[in-house]
Amino acid sequence: MKHVSSGSGRLPGDGIQARFHLDYPGFTLDVDLNLPGRGVTALFGSSGCGKTTCLRCVAGLERAPAARLAVNGQLWQDTEAGVFVPTHRRALGYVFQEASLFPHLSVRRNLEYGMQRVPAAERRVAWAQALELLGIAHLLERMPGGLSGGERQRVGMARALLTSPRLLLMDEPLAALDLKRKGEILPYLERLHDELDIPILYVSHSPDEVARLADYVVLLDEGRAVAQGGLQETLARLDLPTALAEDAGVVIESVVAGHDDAYHLTRLDFPGGSVLVARRPEALGRRLRFRVQARDVSLATQRLECTTITNLLPVRVIEVADADTPAHVLVRLDAAGTSLLARITRRSCDKLEIRPGRQMWAQIKTVALLG
Repeated sequence: MKHVSSGSGRLPGDGIQARFHLDYPGFTLDVDLNLPGRGVTALFGSSGCGKTTCLRCVAGLERAPAARLAVNGQLWQDTEAGVFVPTHRRALGYVFQEASLFPHLSVRRNLEYGMQRVPAAERRVAWAQALELLGIAHLLERMPGGLSGGERQRVGMARALLTSPRLLLMDEPLAALDLKRKGEILPYLERLHDELDIPILYVSHSPDEVARLADYVVLLDEGRAVAQGGLQETLARLDLPTALAEDAGVVIESVVAGHDDAYHLTRLDFPGGSVLVARRPEALGRRLRFRVQARDVSLATQRLECTTITNLLPVRVIEVADADTPAHVLVRLDAAGTSLLARITRRSCDKLEIRPGRQMWAQIKTVALLG
């Protein structure tokens, strides 16, 4: 197989096409993915499902004997055509679970090492931009040994960005951090998503991270992609293992539409209606993502005024499916184009005659803001 430079093999069109077949003793990775060429795509699934192996194939660190990989018009690998771009010539940045900084170099020199890989004329991420995005300007003269886990990861992310990648790979970058450090670093990951036009493949087994960061989801199970699609529609599917999880639910994109200072509430609007949440600091028009878990949605045949539940939405029943216990069912709902899930007892389902097509009212007990 011939090695080629990263600039050869230019193809029309955007997006990431990744097809890999790789056999190990007791495990086979066999995926055929068509992913967006921008935003955050999460490779999601339980430990051992093939997430990291797939990511390493994209990086060229694992050489699948049967493969094709094209990234936004650039062909990086094609077994049939005899093309393989080696890892060091793929325009990618890789962030591991551990930052893997050079311990004998200061933060500044670690970052300069990343920049040196890219000729000045080809740099797409400026030094000042990377420092500002990750909030690390005050750390430049520090040594890695004097940094917290979260600071090391932010430096590692900045170093990856300073290679001016056309694709950023993140392999569970928060896995080694405690809850507090994760909370500190997630806003920086959101800034990368919002402010950089670099596609990110993000490996995680954390539903919270996926709900907060991802635009597109690939659900892996035993080396195969059992589903791939937009975050909202994929999480709402009842035929996937995610629907049976304890924290099954949907993610909704909304806009801050109003503040009620008298009751300390904020109204969030989305295509399916509005919800009220505890007062938020964001200005009107700011986009916010929130999560509604299936266990926090109940159903009624008519709008109930005498209730302490504030958020009531008219919905149409789309589908009813078995839950993980015989006492419950899962109901997929449509709220004027926005999907919801409800986990209710089978007895209530029969008593209220809940069936596809029926108009009902969804009572949302809790809304979890993401960010």
